[in-house]
Amino acid sequence: MKICIIGCGSIGSLYAAHLARVVDVYAFVRRPEHARVLNESGLRVSGSHEFAVSLRAASDPRELPAFDLGIVCTKATQTANAIAPVAHLFRRGAVISAQNGLGGEEIIAGLTGGYVIRGTTFMSGTRHSDTHVQYELDTATWLGPFEPTNTPYSLVREAADLIVAAGLKAEALEDARPAQWSKLIFNASVNSVAALTGLPHCRLFSDESGSSSLGHLLHALIDEGKHVAAALGIALHEDPWRMNCVGAQTDHPPSMLYDVNHRFRTEIDFLSGAIVREAGRAGVSAPLHAAMWRLVRGKEASWTLQSQGRN
Repeated sequence: MKICIIGCGSIGSLYAAHLARVVDVYAFVRRPEHARVLNESGLRVSGSHEFAVSLRAASDPRELPAFDLGIVCTKATQTANAIAPVAHLFRRGAVISAQNGLGGEEIIAGLTGGYVIRGTTFMSGTRHSDTHVQYELDTATWLGPFEPTNTPYSLVREAADLIVAAGLKAEALEDARPAQWSKLIFNASVNSVAALTGLPHCRLFSDESGSSSLGHLLHALIDEGKHVAAALGIALHEDPWRMNCVGAQTDHPPSMLYDVNHRFRTEIDFLSGAIVREAGRAGVSAPLHAAMWRLVRGKEASWTLQSQGRN
């Protein structure tokens, strides 16, 4: 069995390293230097798990074979550029979208023409180098069929079983939308607030002790997301407010805070933007998420003006 990990950041590196212990793994990466060092040195995992593995890597799709399974681990904004060069290699296989937000599955399906699996993970790690990732939060990946591609549930179970055999946690679900929406609401709320305030995910995100406490905003954003999910007929797998309260004890910097600090394009279109689009489809409104979406996009626009000396 041949598996391709598309994008080897922290999450991609964790999948690649663990799966390389049980199947033939290739990593498709953007930088030739990244591919070279992975081929020479392999991957080392520290933290919750401690081991090292060898695997194959390439930045040139011509060096890759056809695959049985792919896992896309890039940022949602990079999906099309990452999958397009290798899309033809999955015509007879399946691809998991292990990304934030909504919309990645549609992009993957449009490019590969094959089976697509919804993937939602709360695994976390710190990527120390191209060849070393630290495994921090040992939690499950939730997998389910992406309905428009008629993905057989048997394929989802096989993928989940494989991930478990590799030493990670996974759960196959006949309907993965409740799990995906739980994380979507949590991510959209926490990431947008972090991006606009410059705060890590800290205790202030769950504090509702005063009238100006930030927790009120988080609670309202999460409740609005729950309202949209309910309008779509989706019963959430987990409570996003509870997820926020647990995460608020960690002081963890959300991914969008990293993007804003480095002036990278954020995933806001796939997070709050997705909630707003789905709200419109369901015939309800999501004014708070619409505001966060527009404010973060405005922040991104400010970088262009500043680079042009128009600040």
